[in-house]
Amino acid sequence: MKDIIQNYNLSQLTALVAEMGEKPFRAKQLYSGIMRGHNISDIPALPASFIAALLERFEDCTLEIVKTLTSADGTEKYLFRLADGNIVEGVLMKYKYGNTQCVSTQVGCRMGCKFCASTLGGRIRDLTSGEILSQVLKVNALHGGTPAKRQVTNVVLMGSGEPLDNYDNVVKFIRDMSAEGGINISPRNVSLSTCGLVPQMYSLAEEGLPVNLTVSLHNVTDEERARTMPIAKKYKISEILDACTNYFNKTGRRYIFEYSLIEGENADERHARALITLLKGRPCHVNLIRLNDVKERKLLAASERGAQTFLKILTDGGLSATLRRRMGADIGGACGQLRAGYLAQQ
Repeated sequence: MKDIIQNYNLSQLTALVAEMGEKPFRAKQLYSGIMRGHNISDIPALPASFIAALLERFEDCTLEIVKTLTSADGTEKYLFRLADGNIVEGVLMKYKYGNTQCVSTQVGCRMGCKFCASTLGGRIRDLTSGEILSQVLKVNALHGGTPAKRQVTNVVLMGSGEPLDNYDNVVKFIRDMSAEGGINISPRNVSLSTCGLVPQMYSLAEEGLPVNLTVSLHNVTDEERARTMPIAKKYKISEILDACTNYFNKTGRRYIFEYSLIEGENADERHARALITLLKGRPCHVNLIRLNDVKERKLLAASERGAQTFLKILTDGGLSATLRRRMGADIGGACGQLRAGYLAQQ
């Protein structure tokens, strides 16, 4: 597989253009075309000779949309084929305040969380910063967006993969995506979800990127958490909470805990009250999630009534909490579901 041009930011493209003996203004033409979601061969401002030289070094098509599903609520789910043939997926969720795109950071995942379909085949490889960025550029262009008038306004790193397990590429992606002159999505409009890789959480706090840190918690004790999240055997909840405190102190950004409600596992009154004890007084928010069905796992979602009861206990107990609106349930909206089904049919 050749390199991909989306791995290069404007300063890197400027150096590349000089190295190739082209005039300096070609870098901005190339960058503008990339930010509009074009393949190299589709950038009209570039001369044919320069395009040919670029294609000797770079893939023309970084990724393509091979399947799109549209939910009754307007949510769109995509399967992306990468230049090497691997498949990842993404979701575009439409809200009144704008459109939020969920992107993948790895092909598969090695974290092994039992409620997530992304982990079923393990981790194949990391995505490069340009492959992550290309997901946003492709969907933004699909909906008629440009860098000046974006159709993707917010990004969540909650698709396939553990973002902090692909740390360097993810950090570069955030920097490149938020660069002025490009698609320029602010880090404040980016949410990064982690299962709790503590050392990387400390590193992220030092990057000067005020993203919204979201931690998959899903239980209230280390022993219970380890039943569905193997990472709990390595990092304790107390260590995760300390890393969250450090993140708040460094960035001033409150953090979010995701909590999937699993019947018979973590969704009763005892767990709700233990969660209050664990988190009350912290600058955090709890995002309750109705578990999505993963047919390969034997986990059951809490009932709607049970979810609402759990939420009420939390809010009555002084926690900031909401129950996530279900979007794309009719198209397998949870990460990994569409890819798993697609690969099973191949």
